[in-house]
Amino acid sequence: LIVVLGGISATRHVTATARDATPGWWEAIVGAHRAIDTTRFRVLGIDFLDGGCASTGRPARTVTTHDQAYALRRVLDALGAQRVHAIVGASYGGMVALAFAERYGARVDRLVVIGAAHEPHPMSTAVRSVQRRIVELGLAAGRSQAALALARSLAMTTYRSAQEFGERFDARPLERSIADAEFPVERYLRHCGERFAATWSADRFLALSLSADLHCVDPAAIHVPTTLVAAEGDLVVPETQIRQLARTLGAPVRVEVLATSFGHDAFLTEPEKISQILHATLTPHSAESRHA
Repeated sequence: LIVVLGGISATRHVTATARDATPGWWEAIVGAHRAIDTTRFRVLGIDFLDGGCASTGRPARTVTTHDQAYALRRVLDALGAQRVHAIVGASYGGMVALAFAERYGARVDRLVVIGAAHEPHPMSTAVRSVQRRIVELGLAAGRSQAALALARSLAMTTYRSAQEFGERFDARPLERSIADAEFPVERYLRHCGERFAATWSADRFLALSLSADLHCVDPAAIHVPTTLVAAEGDLVVPETQIRQLARTLGAPVRVEVLATSFGHDAFLTEPEKISQILHATLTPHSAESRHA
């Protein structure tokens, strides 16, 4: 059994199944004869807790990555799964994987943590706190969906890299009027924001955004062999922070640096490179080494 956890927008629908043939959020990685091979492994995905919704439209309570880890433990108990071959977690899911290993390390053989560390980087907290203030203003003005779209647009500027944007978008405006202009990158960000806001609520966004900033584990308390994956140009979780985690982790650890122009979102946009790492890591009885 392999547990697969993604970013805050990921769901339990990791890949297409006989019950639900629609593509999952990690379709390029999980499936028959893919990196996480469903002919060899069972795969478990979960929906993250969000603390519920108060009458104000805000979260009813805070939720932590340790709360998510406890929920995962309860799911495993219900399934009768005493031990899992691996937890593969990317972004927020990587934080949850670390929290699980800290509390319930005896129940997992190995971790693959992509774009996540033991605590949030202050610059990432800075950006997320601005996103939450945007959504709070939207709630106060009765325009929560528009605010969600704007917050997500801002988030996308950190999920991708300056290199990608420079290569992908023209600097000249698409349209221009006497008093305004619209740029290619602006249209892209607006599209991403509106697509996100169409399926999300303000309370869920606020809860999971804050949960990422409340994340904190003790690396020395983690004794599960771990592969840490850092993406070049990741603005959310810089490589230096992942190497800091590797130096203090209480278990054998391997650090892989992903050559990419996609930054934090490389776990979604670089399936071939991620697949190579997973093939090497998920092979039973593979040797562990330390390359901090």
